[in-house]
Amino acid sequence: MTLTVASAQYPITEHSNFTSWQQHTENWVKKAVEDNASLLLFPEYGAMELVSLFPEDVREDIRRQVQALENLREDFCRTYEALAVKYKCIIIAPSFPVADHGGYVNRAFVFSPTGQAGYQDKFFMTRFENEDWGIQSGEKVLTLFDTDWGAFGIQICYDTEFSLGAQLLCAAGATFILAPSCTETIRGATRVHIGARARALENQAYTVVSQTVGNAPWSPAVDINYGYAAFYATPDKDLPEEGILASMSPQQEGWLVHTLDFTKIENVRSDGQVFNFADTQKTTIGFRDHEITIRRFSLRG
Repeated sequence: MTLTVASAQYPITEHSNFTSWQQHTENWVKKAVEDNASLLLFPEYGAMELVSLFPEDVREDIRRQVQALENLREDFCRTYEALAVKYKCIIIAPSFPVADHGGYVNRAFVFSPTGQAGYQDKFFMTRFENEDWGIQSGEKVLTLFDTDWGAFGIQICYDTEFSLGAQLLCAAGATFILAPSCTETIRGATRVHIGARARALENQAYTVVSQTVGNAPWSPAVDINYGYAAFYATPDKDLPEEGILASMSPQQEGWLVHTLDFTKIENVRSDGQVFNFADTQKTTIGFRDHEITIRRFSLRG
């Protein structure tokens, strides 16, 4: 079974009104689908471009931005839901700060061609999110998305730098981990990519990174962005020796499109040069104070 995936190197773009943002978003989706992609991955915090619709006093206050965005959440989700149905694709929308359990969490919504929607919240907070934005860790639930071609999970940015989530998702059936990310430095982007490569190795799985690019001087939250898109695999039989399937030059705007063959993952897990996936299942890892649960969500046709 194969799947063509588009990973975005996405600019934080200023918009004059919500309709302008919707058209901009549809143009991006349409371009990926024209390149034959059926799963589209947008980066972490790409939704922060909606802050450009707010008055200057809100733009200048990061915590007020987060609060004001909640008023746009429903329309944001409706937009992506309609696009997933119209273009018959799965869309992992840019992550969105969502009011939940008395605070705010960093949530990646998923939309399917049938209009179904699930989500994954970020577990591990960076200092900037925690100290400056007031974003808190999400509920300790991992979502496994079942599809006709297999199952995937999402590890948002910093989460990718820890083995915990990907290990549990792959043990539950995932062969593909998506890593939407937003970083402002080469160091930050590098940490995410090293994490994604490590998760592919440990779990003998595919991983894909999408990141924000370029500058948005009007936004104190995401004013500087550095990143690039890439697809990774375990370096094993019939896969690249370095484990790098595809990557795009940093800071360019656009889609990186690549087709994944999941039979290759099945083959290395059952008869690879090594058995990283099976041996990883012999280890135990978790939070000291939280139990993690797996939530299954069907995106099957």
